[in-house]
Amino acid sequence: MEIVPTQEDVLDVLRQTGALRNGHFVYPNGLHANEYLQVALAMRQYQHLKTLSVGLSRKVRANAELRAMISELSIVAPAGSGVPVAYGVCEALRAKQVYWAESQDAERPLHFRQYFVQSPGEKVLLVDDIFRSGSRLSQLRELIESNRGEVVGLAVIIYQPTPKTPNFGNVPLYYLAKLDARYSMNGDSCELCKSGLPLETVWI
Repeated sequence: MEIVPTQEDVLDVLRQTGALRNGHFVYPNGLHANEYLQVALAMRQYQHLKTLSVGLSRKVRANAELRAMISELSIVAPAGSGVPVAYGVCEALRAKQVYWAESQDAERPLHFRQYFVQSPGEKVLLVDDIFRSGSRLSQLRELIESNRGEVVGLAVIIYQPTPKTPNFGNVPLYYLAKLDARYSMNGDSCELCKSGLPLETVWI
């Protein structure tokens, strides 16, 4: 495998570990899809975590502006499966620090724990395992900017956009693989439903 894994390399790892599944799935927001992805299943094995996080770090390092600020760069993730990726990317880049934001439940916004706060002008690279709905990453960006930090990039293992995925504007996006799953907004317009394929509910 190359230092920066190809899209097919990444998909092979995801399929081998059961992290990428084909079928008929419904997400909590009501979207139906023909694929389900849980990168954390691949990240259980250290060799895959290292390969993917180092590959992602090299995508980031290829940007000359970001490369110039690495020694002062903070790697920040939403709590959960993004945290191992953040540590892997931070180690590979040799960035300044890594930390995360969390929430007590899905109804509450993300927040930092006591004393976890940005310095004015702090340069932040947002990191997560998947960029799909983008809700947590959007919350995290708002939180950082409300503390006068500056989001200079977004890096994810998998970019899997949906019709509801937000646009981060001029913030550069880095990813190792892009998945174009087929989505429908409800069961009435879902070809998989019409074909009678059994439906599996996605918990998260």
